[in-house]
Amino acid sequence: MPKVLLAALGLILLAGCSAGPTPVPVPTPAPEVAAACEPLVKALPEKVLDAERRKTEPVSPLTSAYGDPPIEVTCGVTPPAGMAEAQSQCFEVNGVGWFAKEVENGVIFTTIGRQVYFEVAVPSKYAPEANALTDVSDAVHRFNKLITPCT
Repeated sequence: MPKVLLAALGLILLAGCSAGPTPVPVPTPAPEVAAACEPLVKALPEKVLDAERRKTEPVSPLTSAYGDPPIEVTCGVTPPAGMAEAQSQCFEVNGVGWFAKEVENGVIFTTIGRQVYFEVAVPSKYAPEANALTDVSDAVHRFNKLITPCT
């Protein structure tokens, strides 16, 4: 088999094994919220729970994703149902308050008491899911102003 053909076959196999862009819904926050979210998402680490950052579809400065299945990160979301009644369920990771909502295949964490709502959806494959928050909390702490601490 010619070397060029072998090289092309190798590239096709590699492309078939790599995860492409992952669909992540993009919120439509007010312009001032979007402006506050952009530096936060940009400051997120290259890895969360040793999962590499990957492209999202559609491309947005408000979203990011890591690994396969993807850990989805979204800034500028609306507060989840039940959050207002659950202020007492706030728990802190590295100085950032979070609200946890269990879903069918994992947990969705949303910041509490910050300027903008920031969400991290972690599939159960990464259990314990809350460990992902240690990787993103530094960026949240630096770029999402604290309004009300956890109580």
